[in-house]
Amino acid sequence: PTPPPPPTPPHDRTRRQRQMCIRDRTIRLARSGAKKRPFYHLVVTDSAKRRDSGYIERLGFFNPLAQGQEVRLRIDIERVRQWQSKGARASDRVASLLKEYTKSAA
Repeated sequence: PTPPPPPTPPHDRTRRQRQMCIRDRTIRLARSGAKKRPFYHLVVTDSAKRRDSGYIERLGFFNPLAQGQEVRLRIDIERVRQWQSKGARASDRVASLLKEYTKSAA
């Protein structure tokens, strides 16, 4: 049998292969809570990871079922801005939550 080809050196890789080596950071929601009782954590994670798998840092939470005195949304804005300055991109839903949070804080 023929031996497998040697691994390609970094300079010979395609653009897509180079991009896959450096994973993008994403700020998104990770679901927790019970069945029919959603609760979400705002987390920074690699974009290639699954929704609820491990994360790098937790930045806050979102409780869509909050009533009365319960806190619906809490975000550490300073950490979010810091991660965004490093190149992390917020998901669409997180972007709308950030906008809502900054309006309510002002």
